Amino acid sequence: MEQLQFEYAAGSPAVRRALAGVVSSGDLEVLLEPALAGRTTVLVQTSVNGFGATWQALLDRVFSASALPAATIEIHDSGATPGVVRMRIEQAYEEAQRP
Repeated sequence: MEQLQFEYAAGSPAVRRALAGVVSSGDLEVLLEPALAGRTTVLVQTSVNGFGATWQALLDRVFSASALPAATIEIHDSGATPGVVRMRIEQAYEEAQRP
């Protein structure tokens, strides 16, 4: 089990909390909570050790595309592919921005 933490610039706080995915489904879950404007923190707990550089590259792509709302994001991973990781993060942000 490996734990990783990443920080990214962000916009205004997310509107509300959100959950995307279920870790017991065999991929991962993303928990998103609003944070103070300007900063997003991503905490990754993964069952696959040694992929910190891969996580860094994937999250850099996700968070460099645009200034997403500020949030604290917890990712509980069970060996998901990069495509699933990105999809779950996008789903969580979509849910968090609903009024």
